[in-house]
Amino acid sequence: MGKGFAQKSHFGSWSIINAQLTLSQNWAVFAEGQVRSQSFFNHHFYYEAKGGVEYKLNKKIKFAIGAGNFGTFTDGGNFLKPKTSNETRLWEQAVMSHKLNRVKLEQRLRIEQRWYDDGDYRNRFRYRLGLTLPLGDEKNKSSKIYLTTFEEVFFTDKKPHFSRSRFLFGPGYQFNSFITLQPAYVYQYDISKNSKQGKHFLQVSVLLKLNPGKPLLKSNHPQAK
Repeated sequence: MGKGFAQKSHFGSWSIINAQLTLSQNWAVFAEGQVRSQSFFNHHFYYEAKGGVEYKLNKKIKFAIGAGNFGTFTDGGNFLKPKTSNETRLWEQAVMSHKLNRVKLEQRLRIEQRWYDDGDYRNRFRYRLGLTLPLGDEKNKSSKIYLTTFEEVFFTDKKPHFSRSRFLFGPGYQFNSFITLQPAYVYQYDISKNSKQGKHFLQVSVLLKLNPGKPLLKSNHPQAK
């Protein structure tokens, strides 16, 4: 969340569109747009627009570099001005995947460089552990429904060093090789110098594979902030 943000106790929402274009067996590019609201699909206060490139080293390891713009608006309306935060961000990450029988285990390490319009600069470090379980007969290629969950922790180089935790759980449905829909429950807990606050969200993600004939490394987790 951006600076100057006060959380509400009721459910908010995240709406995400994530697209991946596979260029080869090793390279892909991605883009994502996202908006968040304080109330249930109302009082939108935040957006992000970002993209990047991925490189697959092997079946278990891939790397990515991304950049984007992240804006937070005044609370109490839909994108109510003035902005309370406008951020430009660059990040580098490594993703490691493993299979435990049918369960896919995914670990993500990310380092972020964050520039704000008021001249502030911050570094942030993130670790995410995710699990995905396909439902149905995987051998007969009928596992279009799955369950996914992750826990992510955020650290900074300024006090308080532990700044956030984020938990997600929900189902997903792969309509075809191009599009996957994933609704999920998200709980986010934020820590700042002056407060400690948690909030519940409903996240709805649409994942688009623009060149599914050249699979890279499938992930059921968008590149969420």
